[in-house]
Amino acid sequence: MSIRHGLLALLERGPRYGSQLRTEFETRTGSTWPLNVGQVYTTLSRLERDSMVTQDGEDDAGHTLYAITNAGRVELKSWFRTPVDRASPPRDELAIKLAMAVGAPGVDIREVIQSQRRHTIKAMQDYTRLKAQALDTVPANRDEVAWLLVLEQLIFQTEAEARWLDHSEQRLIRLSMMPEPIKPSPGLPEPKMPVGTAREEADGL
Repeated sequence: MSIRHGLLALLERGPRYGSQLRTEFETRTGSTWPLNVGQVYTTLSRLERDSMVTQDGEDDAGHTLYAITNAGRVELKSWFRTPVDRASPPRDELAIKLAMAVGAPGVDIREVIQSQRRHTIKAMQDYTRLKAQALDTVPANRDEVAWLLVLEQLIFQTEAEARWLDHSEQRLIRLSMMPEPIKPSPGLPEPKMPVGTAREEADGL
């Protein structure tokens, strides 16, 4: 998640102070990715260092205001135009967990999958209920539309995760039904065919 670009997008609407940016960010995303004020001010300091924002005086309450610069606008436009890079996907804890559970001693991977599926389905139901509540009335402003977009992305994401869990469980079932090759016991010689039998087969008898 690019906090710096999110803050630049909010500053494009006019000067803001730190806690105001945090509130507006969380309003836009429905607090899906909560920020703390420390994160906001750390990011603003880096943006200021990179000449993408500048301090723009204070408001009536004495809050330091930040404004986007021309360099910040160029960076923001580039971010909007550039597709999100999938060459290095973010780490997915669930995918890593299942990968590590395969063959791990004492781990029932099907139980891991079933436990996660219950959690995923509950999350999907919660998101769907929130969407229904959001659609009780026509979105009144851009913040409500933005939150609806984020909410629908979460619904699609959990639906895909549930399908992937079903697929993973079916794959494990198919693998468990495959016969395992017979291996000789460690330290014991492999059985040899009797000499007479081999000679008879060679003679075609």
